[in-house]
Amino acid sequence: QVQLVESGGGLVQAGGSLRLSCAASGRTFSSNAMGWFRQAPGKERWFVAAINQSGGSTYYADSVKGRFTISRDNAKNTVYLQMNSLRPEDTAVYYCAAKRSDNRLTLSTTYPYWGQGTQVTVSS
Repeated sequence: QVQLVESGGGLVQAGGSLRLSCAASGRTFSSNAMGWFRQAPGKERWFVAAINQSGGSTYYADSVKGRFTISRDNAKNTVYLQMNSLRPEDTAVYYCAAKRSDNRLTLSTTYPYWGQGTQVTVSS
């Protein structure tokens, strides 16, 4: 069982930056691949970024590539999402998720563990 708690969301102007954190409980964090997803009001939950267990491989949605960076610190049981050059269309609730395998990392349905989400609002 993995419990995840996100933090770092907030209100920011377009062009600004935020860093989201996701703290995981338990001693198995380093065994889990991690993903970030987001859900805007009335829309489906979409893939944002993912990172494998070691942190050596990262994956991004085209819409955030070059602006967002996912990273992890296995000693701190934490995964991060650095978000730069934010746009109003980035406004959403951001969720982190964990899974044991590192395949199909872009598919939300393959992640069994989820955090409660953190709101990110980007004003124009």
